[in-house]
Amino acid sequence: MTGFIGEYEATLDAKGRFLLPVGFKKQLPETGGASFVVNRGFEPCLSLYTSKGWKPIFSELSNLNDFDPKVRQFRRYFLNGATAVELDNAGRLLLPKNLMEYAGLEKDIVLVSAIDKIEIWDKIKYQQFFETFSPEAFSDLAKEVMAGGKTTNQ
Repeated sequence: MTGFIGEYEATLDAKGRFLLPVGFKKQLPETGGASFVVNRGFEPCLSLYTSKGWKPIFSELSNLNDFDPKVRQFRRYFLNGATAVELDNAGRLLLPKNLMEYAGLEKDIVLVSAIDKIEIWDKIKYQQFFETFSPEAFSDLAKEVMAGGKTTNQ
């Protein structure tokens, strides 16, 4: 498995727990599939990595030049609130309150594949994100990102 695929809705309980959707559970690695790292996303969401998927990112961060102030600043922002979490016996994950506040998570959430991680969004914020993005804007973004602005003959 090279990454995750899918989009699922879930509900947070009063303690900040949610059931990991079966669709994502089936995509977890055979070994170590019950442990994760959750941290702040770049947008107002959370990023959920498998522990296996987190290791190369952490390794890369560890190898950056600690004498560079931009490296230290990036590490602080990126690692701010990063927390190890595990599935409980009922298949639930408990989100830290500070991370829930950052992403504005209250009850209804959407879990979305983001290749090597799962993004956790507030359902309303996730819907608003797509409501403000037109098909034309998506097409322009796809051209810029996928083709580097070049024309393809396909």
